[in-house]
Amino acid sequence: MLKWLAIVLVALMMLLQYRLWFGEGGLKEYSQIRARADAMEEQNQPMRARNERLAAEVVDLKKGLDAIEERARSDIGMVRRDEQFYWVPDVNAGGEQP
Repeated sequence: MLKWLAIVLVALMMLLQYRLWFGEGGLKEYSQIRARADAMEEQNQPMRARNERLAAEVVDLKKGLDAIEERARSDIGMVRRDEQFYWVPDVNAGGEQP
């Protein structure tokens, strides 16, 4: 009787070990999910950096006029009242003339 009980317990332990290593929710699945999560984290890193830059720009725009002025100059081409703007036609940005 003890022999059969030992065999059943060993078989049960082997079954549980199989489920732990290879079954649903086991270590194999855990390692696959962990690898996918690491890959997604790596893909998200540039987006996080971009979000941080944008958040810093929002704070700067809310607090200071320098950022607003810089944005107006670069995006819309605005100049201040005490400045003079000179436009030279037919000149490339690279310095070459046609």
